[in-house]
Amino acid sequence: MLERLKEEVYQLHLELLRNNLVTWTSGNISSRDRDSGLVVIKPSGVRYEALRPEHMVVVDLSGHVIEGSLKPSSDTATHLYVYRHRPDVNGVVHTHSPYATAFAAVGKPIPPFLTAICDEFGGPIPIGGFAPIGGEEIGEELVRAIGDSPAILMQNHGVFTVGPSAEAAVKAAVMVEDVARTIWLAMQIGEPLSIPDESVARLRKRYMEEYGQ
Repeated sequence: MLERLKEEVYQLHLELLRNNLVTWTSGNISSRDRDSGLVVIKPSGVRYEALRPEHMVVVDLSGHVIEGSLKPSSDTATHLYVYRHRPDVNGVVHTHSPYATAFAAVGKPIPPFLTAICDEFGGPIPIGGFAPIGGEEIGEELVRAIGDSPAILMQNHGVFTVGPSAEAAVKAAVMVEDVARTIWLAMQIGEPLSIPDESVARLRKRYMEEYGQ
């Protein structure tokens, strides 16, 4: 079931590798099927090189495995909590990408020091508090702290991104790491310059309404 969605989620996991956002078996992507409400998610502890579309696990929003011979990701409860409380979200991504996770390790958000941050995130990339792995606690903190951003840094843990599709959430994960790296490099030179709030809002509006085809 959901063969097309399994293929899509599989291909998006390869994008995490290509963009150096994950290592070994860390990280995961899920996608919610809009029609059935079922969720396709990465199996737990499978290396990306060995991953195949048929390895993807289908679960319902309560966490019951509907299809799949492998255990779903250890972050499944987090993903499902987000889906139950954010009907606008149909894709969730989790990575430990190094530059963004460095900000998470020190408990600092990423301010909108770059126009790219304003465009993609509409303001600071927020930081969520520490929460234990394996249950719904991370999902609860994510929903509480993420606001309107498509991305959040979870303290001492890593990056979570959300989107109307899994592809949109993967794009946000790629952009988080890209801007985190640039801001870190800038901080080695000096103090990054702030962008005024009105300019942040104007840049986001332009990006959402005028950018692209």
